[in-house]
Amino acid sequence: MKYFGLLLLSASLLLAACSGNDKKQFEHAGGTFTFALANEPTTLEARKVTDVYSSVVLSQILEGLVTLNPETLEAQPSLAKGWEISDDGKTITFELRDDVYFHSHELIGDNHKLTPEDVIYSIELACRKQRGEDPSSAYTAIFKGLLKGADAFHEGKAEQIAGLSADGHSITMELVHRDVNFVNKLTQTTAVIVSKELVEAGEEASLIGTGPFKFDKYVEIDGRTNIVLQKNQDYYGTDEKGNQLPYLDSLVFVVEGKSLRQLDMFEQEQILLIDGLPPSRITSMLQGSIDKFNSTPPEMVLRRKPLLRTQYYHFNLTKEEFKDPRVRKAFNYAIDREEIVQNILNNQAYGPGHAGIVPPSAFDGYNSEKVEEMSYSYNPEKAKRLMNIAGYPNGEGFPSISLKFNLGTIHSAVADEVSKQLKKVLNINVNLEGVPFQDKLDDQMNAKGDLFRTSWNADYYSPESFLMNAYGGTVPENDDEPSMMNHARYQNEKFDAAFEKGQSATDIVQRYKHFVNAEKILMEDAPFIILWYEETIKIAHSKVRNLNLNEMNYYSFKNVYLKDWTKEEWQKKMKK
Repeated sequence: MKYFGLLLLSASLLLAACSGNDKKQFEHAGGTFTFALANEPTTLEARKVTDVYSSVVLSQILEGLVTLNPETLEAQPSLAKGWEISDDGKTITFELRDDVYFHSHELIGDNHKLTPEDVIYSIELACRKQRGEDPSSAYTAIFKGLLKGADAFHEGKAEQIAGLSADGHSITMELVHRDVNFVNKLTQTTAVIVSKELVEAGEEASLIGTGPFKFDKYVEIDGRTNIVLQKNQDYYGTDEKGNQLPYLDSLVFVVEGKSLRQLDMFEQEQILLIDGLPPSRITSMLQGSIDKFNSTPPEMVLRRKPLLRTQYYHFNLTKEEFKDPRVRKAFNYAIDREEIVQNILNNQAYGPGHAGIVPPSAFDGYNSEKVEEMSYSYNPEKAKRLMNIAGYPNGEGFPSISLKFNLGTIHSAVADEVSKQLKKVLNINVNLEGVPFQDKLDDQMNAKGDLFRTSWNADYYSPESFLMNAYGGTVPENDDEPSMMNHARYQNEKFDAAFEKGQSATDIVQRYKHFVNAEKILMEDAPFIILWYEETIKIAHSKVRNLNLNEMNYYSFKNVYLKDWTKEEWQKKMKK
């Protein structure tokens, strides 16, 4: 099978092979797009990214061989102009572009060209075991057990990755077994390509990439961290008319953890997009600004849509009290998800968690109804009966547990409600521990706690992206080592077998059938408490153009521009 760039690019984006100095400028180019993040990026090393905040920033600066199309959510060419997959699906060959340059840096100058050696080095860097460091998320989530020779290289048993090679501008990867989503996995931020020369010089944190925006600075403004990116004047991309990409002069991420403050900033036009209104302000904000939405042209536009994101709690299965599935099921039956969605979230959710970890109806052809048969709804009597059978009648003998969540979000109120419900139904004491976002990530990876609030946003368009969180193949043998993906440390051979069959199945019907079987096993074992499926209400100032708002919350700003609408323009747009 062959995939070539021109067949996959959207109509709005053509990656041309000419230098930035030769490109003409779009007539509406310029300006600054400002966007609020709830938390700072947890890392500046892309191979270690495990959170959406790091990903949204770094993905504007660094690029991989492939990237997501923000409209279709399919893999499309980036640093590779095309790729070829062998008939058995185990060998993928990427053809690199020959017109890509890294951002300028004093150690490499202004015209440091991307080479195949940089690609090989970046993958080896992701797979290398670093003294005193956790395995990278790129290795754990993408290459481990899949790229031939990656595991031996990681363990120091080989000097090179056997399944990784370069020939001219071609990069070949050999897989241990077919994985139909392997190319999709390479769209993740953890798989970006870095400069070998700069990393070896200790400059990885300088954020020198090949992307449409260059890292400029971190700066404090009004007590908030601002992450400032500037236009890469030498970016290789152009639009279909040959105009230089990106259009914007700069991109600024403002770190603000309080959603009400984000809303105030939006209303003052200090930020141009608000991604998720605070539940307490939805009705008043929409009603109070009705004229701004209904004018012609409008000052603001609203998009309400479900996301490929699930909010859930996971048990620490290294804890003796949670090794009994009857206890985990009792917790699941004791929680009233409808109450949380209606009264805590103010109905700002796609629905309560009455299916599995994969959002229902998210993937056409995926039989969520079968999974729902194994799911949990509020049933206090059944919850009490299960705890009694497990040896804890009315909670007697069951220890107090900790529930960890990240501060500064709605999750504090959710955790408070969950603790009250568990006390009421099961007579279990829950100690609430609100911690900074980075601390929560570290604690759940290292099993430091009992019950954790978490969420998962699809990294690529497949149920596999959600089910990966329960795959036993990513769990370390030693409990003292961090578990980078499967934080619950759930392990079930039947789940793993069904999951692996889904990974390798070429027929999508069979693939989804195996994934459904895996998810049914997962829900029967109940290592998770599925709380709700997210939707988002996004409001943008109408002058923001070409910003695709998709269900993966994947943001590409390279062809975004700012221009106020005229009445005639807007009326013409509405007729299309």
